[in-house]
Amino acid sequence: MREQIIGLITPTMAVVFMLVFLVMWNRGKMGNYVLAFAASYLFFALGFAATHLLDTSTLYIFHVTQFFYTLSVVSGLWGLAMRVGQPPYLGVHLTIYGLSATTLAVAVLLSTDIAPRLIIVNTGYGAMYLIGTMTLLGAHQREAIDKLIIAVQALLAAQFLIRPVLTLLVESSIAADAYRESLYYSVVNLSLSLISLVAAMVLVGACVYDQIKAVRERAEMDMLTGLRTRRAFEQDVVAQIEKAKLEGVPVSLVVADIDHFKSVNDVWGHQVGDKAIAAFGRVIEDTIRDTDIAGRIGGEEFCVLAWNCEGDAAVAMAERIRKKFGAAKVEGMPEDHRLTASFGVAGRKEGEGYGKLFARTDSALYRAKQEGRNRTLCDGDKRREKASVTPLPTVSTQKRA
Repeated sequence: MREQIIGLITPTMAVVFMLVFLVMWNRGKMGNYVLAFAASYLFFALGFAATHLLDTSTLYIFHVTQFFYTLSVVSGLWGLAMRVGQPPYLGVHLTIYGLSATTLAVAVLLSTDIAPRLIIVNTGYGAMYLIGTMTLLGAHQREAIDKLIIAVQALLAAQFLIRPVLTLLVESSIAADAYRESLYYSVVNLSLSLISLVAAMVLVGACVYDQIKAVRERAEMDMLTGLRTRRAFEQDVVAQIEKAKLEGVPVSLVVADIDHFKSVNDVWGHQVGDKAIAAFGRVIEDTIRDTDIAGRIGGEEFCVLAWNCEGDAAVAMAERIRKKFGAAKVEGMPEDHRLTASFGVAGRKEGEGYGKLFARTDSALYRAKQEGRNRTLCDGDKRREKASVTPLPTVSTQKRA
């Protein structure tokens, strides 16, 4: 009876963590990756409970536990991959499970010795965690908590690949009916309890970190466009420019302004004006790269810091945004009306900070508006000061009757 109670500690702990993740997912309005963490600990609890409660001499016991443990591993790895925007490679994991389950079936039929079965199933789990670790290493997101998650996943891969071999060197053969009294069972109980506790604490920490980060980002986000507010944008840009100085990476600044925006508010109202600003923000966000920074720095004025980008490439990015916005329909405006925008571009000069860079970029924007709007002008480059202009209908300046 005492052994049964001790053996239920680990699955009970797993159920508690499952409930913690469910509460965080529901109350914190977090992504489905948190729900995947909850599912992982539910399946882990079911697998561990099956191992501890079912008759170990039956032929199906290892298939049952392997099924639940595999669901646990894959759910957790899926959640981690989704958290950092990486592919989960479910097909690869399914293939590993299929090969492992087939090999396990053969081992069960050929021998009553549990040792080969343990090596087969644990090797499969280890391979899955190894693939998961490599997946996380390929992600751009690499904060301290992400590095800790990677370390835990690598530890899980190592313990599944190494532990069975080391334990079976001491206890080379294990009969099915003596499995729960074996040294291996004691070791696996202890190791799984400890490492599942550590993994759960790290995942809870990651969820808390993500929640705090989301709250901070919402506070720094312009609610109309989803881009950074001016304060958040300038803070991030100053930091990126300092990084560019240290690493010798070229950066460019793009400043844009919606043409004749006051007429939009006068003719169609401020709600349509807000929709125009939101539409421009979406175009910018859909066009720039993940390494670029964009923000709304004024009423209808936007700014983008293009990382590792200068000259023709920066102008080309601004032109893509200009043309996309010029072709976009704004809700509330007549079907045949489109808005335009003007752009100024400047690349950072040696030793230059954000203030001087912005002043040169804003000066290029001013010239673009003076020369007829709906164009992109680059600071200090006369060849680009006659950028291509796409004729587009402009809004009427007459007020509504």
